[in-house]
Amino acid sequence: MQNTSSTQTLATKPSVNQLSAPLVKRLIEQAETLHVGVSKHATDCTIVDAGIQFPGCAEAGRLIAEICMGGLGEVSLQADDRFADWHDAIAVSSTQPVFACLASQYAGWALSHEKFFSLGSGPARALAQREDLFKELAYVDSGTSTCIVLETDKVPPVEVIEKILRDTKMSGEQLTIILTPTTSVAGVVQIVGRVLEVALHKAHTLHFPLENIVSGTGLAVLPPVANDFMTGMGRTNDAILFGGFVSLQVKGDDAAAAKLAQDLPSSASKDYGKTFAEVFKFYEMDFYKIDPMLFSPAKVAVTNIDTGNVFEAGQLNADLINISFR
Repeated sequence: MQNTSSTQTLATKPSVNQLSAPLVKRLIEQAETLHVGVSKHATDCTIVDAGIQFPGCAEAGRLIAEICMGGLGEVSLQADDRFADWHDAIAVSSTQPVFACLASQYAGWALSHEKFFSLGSGPARALAQREDLFKELAYVDSGTSTCIVLETDKVPPVEVIEKILRDTKMSGEQLTIILTPTTSVAGVVQIVGRVLEVALHKAHTLHFPLENIVSGTGLAVLPPVANDFMTGMGRTNDAILFGGFVSLQVKGDDAAAAKLAQDLPSSASKDYGKTFAEVFKFYEMDFYKIDPMLFSPAKVAVTNIDTGNVFEAGQLNADLINISFR
């Protein structure tokens, strides 16, 4: 039985499902303008095709990135003058980065059936509670509708959709599934839009107290869309590893803030120095053999709001961006 104080604490936490619902509604209502397809599945759920049969667009990817963040982040497309040949970027900010990034945007829900496999991200994760991460966050959500984003080029089999409905305790008409292939412009935008989330996940891996992260912003260069999954996966990872910058505002002591800044950049990893595709091939396509410390932005700034001191580390890597993007 929950005590009153913990119930009050939960009640004050933002609902990623309720806050993202208007964004999902906008995506569906503007489907024609955004060049995405909307259809009803046999299970009564809504399928949004953002790059399989329909081309999608960068604006669709931007909106999907905000949906992934549970309505707790602002995402914008902007010009980027940091690299000689690549001039488009995605900027992300959140004043609730722990909930936006870890309780919603992080692709942590593994969904598979026979030959189908995809990692689910978005607010449905907070209803399903299938990951230990939610116990650590002490975060439980509710809502009258939900949405999951899958990085895939095919509609999930009915068994996967039924699992999502069971685990979220939603009916078909309450669920929207957004499909964003890595080889689509919307897919590229929403994946690279995870630049802040990657930093939050690394901070969690480094055991930095999440309650001490107050807010955050991120900027990452957008790569050209690839025509095959492997190239697309490499480019979208490299956009963050070598072309991503994150600024975190934290509280606490300077020693912890300085150590976070030192350990956070991708260059702190033993696998740093080659494009992601090269690293992936080196480990014989086994994602889990790659040093988890590699998955982080190229450059970071950590500001301690208690002392006003700023700690910076890492660097952008134009050479590896050029190798990857060409």
